[in-house]
Amino acid sequence: MQDIEVDSELLCSKAKILKALSHPARLCIVKRLLKVDSCNVSDLQTCMEMPQSTVSQHLAKLRNAGIISGERNGVEINYSVVSDDAQGIINVLFE
Repeated sequence: MQDIEVDSELLCSKAKILKALSHPARLCIVKRLLKVDSCNVSDLQTCMEMPQSTVSQHLAKLRNAGIISGERNGVEINYSVVSDDAQGIINVLFE
């Protein structure tokens, strides 16, 4: 059997993405953001039928994992997916 060198830093970063995507609400948020390019908390709250605070908590987990990024537009923040890995995972899951 061949020796396979394992890059533990790479494995940790990939596991972080998988962990962040492992909740149905966060999968829904990322799938929605990929469909519409970007939207704010109010838009997500309406389509997900969840309280704003719950949506914000899920957005924070996705942002901390490096999956999404927010851009301030006046008083609101528009979120979009910035992780190619997350986009690939969503594409595979929902093709």
